[in-house]
Amino acid sequence: MPAASPLISAEELAARLDDPHVRVADVRWYLGQPDRGRNEYAAGHVPGAVFVDIETVLAAPPGAGRHPLPEPKGFAASLALLGFGDEHEMVAYDDGGGSIAARLWWMLDDLGHPAVRVLDGGYARWTALGLPTETNASTHPPAVLHLADRWLKVVDRDAVRSSLGRATILDARAGERYRGEVEPIDPVAGHIPTALSAPSAGNIGPDARLLPPHVLRDRFARLGIGDDPGSVITSCGSGITACHNALAMRVAGLPDPLLYPGSYSDWSSSGEPVATGREPGSLSPR
Repeated sequence: MPAASPLISAEELAARLDDPHVRVADVRWYLGQPDRGRNEYAAGHVPGAVFVDIETVLAAPPGAGRHPLPEPKGFAASLALLGFGDEHEMVAYDDGGGSIAARLWWMLDDLGHPAVRVLDGGYARWTALGLPTETNASTHPPAVLHLADRWLKVVDRDAVRSSLGRATILDARAGERYRGEVEPIDPVAGHIPTALSAPSAGNIGPDARLLPPHVLRDRFARLGIGDDPGSVITSCGSGITACHNALAMRVAGLPDPLLYPGSYSDWSSSGEPVATGREPGSLSPR
């Protein structure tokens, strides 16, 4: 049966660690630090959790952006090899308030897996509550995982370009990257013209958990998104944290947005116009 909520509390997960139908994925990842996630996992993780690598499992090699979506068939095969199967409720966590774990949630949800959730508050809340951890790498027997054969709620660069001025584009990157004040990895600083700044950190409270649904609804309402939002596209640097805005919209009870998987890494490397500053900007090239 589908999970009642896309979130699971640390307390509920702790009570279900011995449930053979639960599979836990540690997807910790850090921009520009390719080995850190695996090292953090080795230093301590939720008991039974398997490390799932963003770079090799949740993304294809760089092409249309730094983290293109992999082919669904290969993605399903990779997860199945790690022991994630049709019969499992899958739980993903990170230590960034779900900003990375939401990528795995979005992928499985989009391809039709009926039970996938994000650990609310992630590893930070897990350890803050004094819940058990372990350092040995967890393994499970290979499983069978059937997923859809194509991504559904996605748009490419051409579709984004043609929708400028009509769709609401949410940029999940930090404000300073949106404004073009800093750019640690992509070739041009700034944002897609007309995109609105909607940092994924704004979905998270001081305890690393997602804000309550009504607060998230208010946040998106201030961005002009309500129950009948029209076309909404979520973007970020490379299609990772963009999924967190999709998660937050689901928690808020709003319609799902479309994901631009290539996001700003694809846009900025393709000679497209870029805007800077606090304002969304116009459709005119700079």
